[in-house]
Amino acid sequence: MDRLQSMRVFAKVAELRSFSGAARALDLSPAVVTRLVADLEEHLGARLLNRTTRRLALTQTGELYLVRVQDVLERIEEAEQVAGDATSTPAGRLHIAVSPSFVVNQLAKHLPRFRERYPQVTLDITAVRNPDVPDEDHDLTILLEGFRPLSGDFVARLLAQSEVVLCASPSYLKRRGAPQVAEDLGDHDGLVVDLPDVPKQWKLRRNCASHAIGAAHLDDGDMQEVPMMQAVLTSSHPDTLMASAIAGLGIVALPSFVIEDAVRTGKLVRVLHEWSLVTYSVYAALPSRRYLPQRTRAFLDFLVETFGGLAQDPWLIAAGCPTAMARAQAMVTAEQAA
Repeated sequence: MDRLQSMRVFAKVAELRSFSGAARALDLSPAVVTRLVADLEEHLGARLLNRTTRRLALTQTGELYLVRVQDVLERIEEAEQVAGDATSTPAGRLHIAVSPSFVVNQLAKHLPRFRERYPQVTLDITAVRNPDVPDEDHDLTILLEGFRPLSGDFVARLLAQSEVVLCASPSYLKRRGAPQVAEDLGDHDGLVVDLPDVPKQWKLRRNCASHAIGAAHLDDGDMQEVPMMQAVLTSSHPDTLMASAIAGLGIVALPSFVIEDAVRTGKLVRVLHEWSLVTYSVYAALPSRRYLPQRTRAFLDFLVETFGGLAQDPWLIAAGCPTAMARAQAMVTAEQAA
């Protein structure tokens, strides 16, 4: 008996709850699948599956055995990947989950460089609205941590931070004037994100020295609840809000990774520079696995290289805007000099 083959067949039968389904998936005849499982049961001296005309179910012994079989098969697959990676360049299909706004405004424009560097790797990107845990069906998920902390059993690598800042078009500001203090926002038209985890009432955060010394949370003195703007547009699609802001509809609050190009080219202008709403941490997250395929490792390293891998906002820096960290560090330096 080929014990390894029998284990693979048993695992597939248990997964699909079907001998015929396992036969199709493994390109074997139903008779061969049935015989391999029967040989395995005979070798173990225990029944693994209860068979009836209507259903197939694991026995208690079968459930315990399946857990260990799956572990053995995963280790074998990892060993084969290690051996293959040692003598090859990154190759194969890489499955990525990421929010639509991040892939459209940031990731997509960097993919040609990755393709040039690793031509044997193909990408399968799934747009997922606000993922907060890695998708087990994907090799890598780009997560945003902002209004609530990340939690779960996974590995995450920091890529960058992104401030949510206030912007408007030059035409809107010419027509309505720029707000000079936070209280002025009550006199302006607002473009508001309508997402479950995003508060409808804005609480602006003054960028202060506590950022530079690594404060995890800001106290009440750092926060200011501002008057509600007239919400002339609400949308769950950040790019719709940005396009409307560029067209002159109102003031919008969006992450810097969304508005970077628009600010850099002058289509949007940042207002109330000393204030922001929240700072997102952007992570590349991986399901907890013993072995990281070479193509996944290559893409992870590429993301860190591209976005910096630091607790700072590369998109505001690229757009020529002052960042919370830079302002905070300047405040600390001034206080120390005094």
